[in-house]
Amino acid sequence: MSQDIALLDHIMSRAPVIPVLILDDPDKALGLGRALVAGGLPVLEVTLRTPRAYDCIRALASVEGAIVGAGTVLDGLALAAAVEAGAQFLVSPGTSPKLLEAADRSSIPLLPGIATASEAMALSERGYERLKFFPAEAIGGVDHLKSLASPLPRLKFCPTGGIGPDKASRYLALPNVVCVGGSWVAPGDAVAASDWGRIEKLAREAANLGPAC
Repeated sequence: MSQDIALLDHIMSRAPVIPVLILDDPDKALGLGRALVAGGLPVLEVTLRTPRAYDCIRALASVEGAIVGAGTVLDGLALAAAVEAGAQFLVSPGTSPKLLEAADRSSIPLLPGIATASEAMALSERGYERLKFFPAEAIGGVDHLKSLASPLPRLKFCPTGGIGPDKASRYLALPNVVCVGGSWVAPGDAVAASDWGRIEKLAREAANLGPAC
């Protein structure tokens, strides 16, 4: 099936920032998820980079108001396991033919990563119009994305990679950016200390971010 653009638009537009989370403790995931949702960031991306990432997705899926996705989805096996764990959307750093074939068989939408105009065009031909721009800062950042807006007007992006609160507003000002992904709202030391008050404050600040003037 082609990309469910309407569903991804609904997910991506819920807040200006999607927290990108590296988690390995389901108990911490629960507290973290509640703090992020309370702060106004309901869409959460759990990267599949730890042994218990799938358990953390399951834990976050039980948080009221959370929309939980899986990031760093690299192949069909990871895609299927993420869906089984309760992921409501999927994110990949790039694409491969086999990953796209698996995504075509799934009802859960994939937000695939691109770094070049050629990659974006290839995915557009397959019906993908909502894309992750990664790694954003390392491949030209705001200027690169700005240059894609005119020749590829149907495509909208979630840039991720090296973006913090000081840079997010510049991305959000672009016409082809719906939201940004970032890890700064869940610092490792705050998660380790279960400092949910600090994380809720960071989430609230991120939820209030808007385009730079």
